[in-house]
Amino acid sequence: MGIGAGRLSHKLSMKAIFYDWGGGNVWLFHAINDIRFSWLDKLMLLGTRLGDHALFPFYLGVFTLLALVRVNLSGPDIAHYRVQVNRWMAVITVFSLAYLLDGMLLAVLKPYFDYPRPPLALPQGSVQIIGIPEYRHSLPSGHSSFAMLITASLWPVMDRNWRVAGVLFVLWVGISRISLGAHFPADVAAGFLSSLIVVLLVYVAIRWLIRWLAKVNFAGH
Repeated sequence: MGIGAGRLSHKLSMKAIFYDWGGGNVWLFHAINDIRFSWLDKLMLLGTRLGDHALFPFYLGVFTLLALVRVNLSGPDIAHYRVQVNRWMAVITVFSLAYLLDGMLLAVLKPYFDYPRPPLALPQGSVQIIGIPEYRHSLPSGHSSFAMLITASLWPVMDRNWRVAGVLFVLWVGISRISLGAHFPADVAAGFLSSLIVVLLVYVAIRWLIRWLAKVNFAGH
């Protein structure tokens, strides 16, 4: 077996393990995609619209306004005020930078894998498609990635109830992509994971920067 054939065989075996899930990926897709109700289709379309990365300016504006309100309601304590300012500025910064980095990552991963979407990968007529059909660049799901980016970025300033709502929002958007016939479950999972990793790395970098600035400020005094 030549080197090229060996690499191809390895790539196919990795795909079978991490993407096909021994047939589980297609099975789970049909388990979700085959459920059809008019009200459910509308709900899934709404989930997909809310997970559209084109809404980034809208979400950024809402989060900035929310940060302004929360910071100004933090009370007269200067120390507490500074903590709230740093927390919310970190959230806005992470959301913005992670959005840029995640977009760059998706722009590389989607054409690199170039996996077919369900309408192209599965037999004709076996996929329930709602909306405009798509055929290429299935992995990872961009909508799922953006939904995770929103929730993961806001996580540090969320209370328990909002965190539950955030998780439900992420699942809603991810499931909507399967229900509408746009992605396989593995695409959705990959979108969740890629975005979560990006957000965590940006948060680590921001926290390091804040600590470094605090040390520089302390040394300056």
